[in-house]
Amino acid sequence: MTPVLRIGNASGFYGDRLSAVREMLTGGDLDYLTGDYLAELTMLILARDRLKNPDRGYAATFLRQMRDNLALAKDRGVRIVANAGGLNPAGLAAALRELAAELGVDAAIAHVEGDDLRPRAVELGLGDPLAANAYLGAWGIAACLRNGADIVVTGRVTDASLVVGPAAAHFGWARDDYDALAGAVVAGHVIECGPQATGGNYAFFTELTGLAAPDQPAFPLVEIAADGSSVVTKHPGTGGAVTLGTVTAQLLYEIGGADYPGPDVTTRFDTVELADDGPDRVRISGVRGTPPPPRLKVGLNTLGGYRNAVTFVLTGLDIAAKADLVERQMAAALAARPPAETRWTLARTDHADAATEEEASALLYCAVKDPDPAVVGRAFTGAAVELALASYPGFHVTAPPGDAAPYGVFTAAYVDAKDVPHTAVLPDGRRIAVDPPHETREPRPTADRKQPTPPPPGKTRHVPLGLILGARSGDKGGSANLGVWARTDAAWEWLAAYLTVDELRRLLPETAELPVERHVFANLKALNFVVDGLLGEGVAAHARFDPQAKALGEWLRARYADIPEDLL
Repeated sequence: MTPVLRIGNASGFYGDRLSAVREMLTGGDLDYLTGDYLAELTMLILARDRLKNPDRGYAATFLRQMRDNLALAKDRGVRIVANAGGLNPAGLAAALRELAAELGVDAAIAHVEGDDLRPRAVELGLGDPLAANAYLGAWGIAACLRNGADIVVTGRVTDASLVVGPAAAHFGWARDDYDALAGAVVAGHVIECGPQATGGNYAFFTELTGLAAPDQPAFPLVEIAADGSSVVTKHPGTGGAVTLGTVTAQLLYEIGGADYPGPDVTTRFDTVELADDGPDRVRISGVRGTPPPPRLKVGLNTLGGYRNAVTFVLTGLDIAAKADLVERQMAAALAARPPAETRWTLARTDHADAATEEEASALLYCAVKDPDPAVVGRAFTGAAVELALASYPGFHVTAPPGDAAPYGVFTAAYVDAKDVPHTAVLPDGRRIAVDPPHETREPRPTADRKQPTPPPPGKTRHVPLGLILGARSGDKGGSANLGVWARTDAAWEWLAAYLTVDELRRLLPETAELPVERHVFANLKALNFVVDGLLGEGVAAHARFDPQAKALGEWLRARYADIPEDLL
């Protein structure tokens, strides 16, 4: 048994860089290569694919990547674990076997199933969704690998399970090796989104200059030890950087409180210790774990109705009055049968005395939703078009209005782990049932209910928060997650005292009337905020200008605050 297991990542979402698999296979040594293809929106896309063709429902790009790289992976002795099976892991495994035979590659292919609860959704109290998938853990993957699989494809497992499974199989961890499992969860969480660990989407990206290919960050890898500790790194000479900042940013991505519950272990993110381990190397240690919760999360995708949108361009003077006129005209035109939901957003992108027409223009966005496609179809777009000669001066829209389109809604439910038949299907067709956890425990509530002590008065400057703070944000269903971190002890003390829930609501007015939880991660010099309801019914419903809250953190960093001069 090698003392350190090298596990790389080659995909952070369905649509990620196609060349990443070859880059990772040829860039340096690896034991395993993983790929995460499944986001909440992806499951809806795959569900619609499966409706058209029952043999599909998996990430077709993975099959394309394997056509180009299966022989290479086999020659280099790299085993592959990916959740590209989506809603049909058995179908993808069968397609891979056909591909291997066509290419003449002797590859043992296994898959994990049991996450698809749609056939039993009514029985389990989940309604009648398009897709209902439980988040499985790592032990089905581990069983496949222990039985000789070269490739393991899964459906909906937790993102980190793609790393935990190989580590558990390699090191022989038991189900109650909670600290080791938690360490692997953290390692998996860091690399699951690919280049986000090496400088992609990084708040201080302007500092990543003078590096090898700073504009093309590499995909990351982790070196995991038998105790679950790890080092985050990348192949030598590849782009981007692995730093304490890039790893901290990814640790804060789309999490909640200090207890991070998963199907195999609840990981204590407040115990994570980071240390510089040399150029492009960050060591993760000290992670503690406790038993997992008794219930598994289930992602439900349903058809929410139909939506449409039109963007009016308002140019020059009297922008607010022009917006008010068109809103009144559209309301009158749709009064006989108004949409169930109408959302107006005015983006003041206009500049006074502008040198170009585009810089003189603002954008007025109108989005509508209704259960009936006729209400938000021609009836809506026709009303907008008919204003062309009868509305504000300079009337035009950004694109021809389209027809109504269906939208999906993502919600989370929970079922007893004992009700989910987690199964490893081995390369020879044998089926191994994975038992539910024998020990469970509910996670601790870790929201910060204390009112921090305000920072002492002193000389300050009114400047953007982003001068001293980093941020990373994202989505979980209709909730937004916003992590904020400081890079010095002094800045952390100020951040912890300054950025209360009330202050966040003042800085980001969209959150003012919404439930907000604040979680403290002193070990990372960070705060994490969970804003419930900011994204409405989730990304597929397009309820917001930034439907996944990807730029919420950058908005916060652009807001001005009175920052002590000694921190600047």
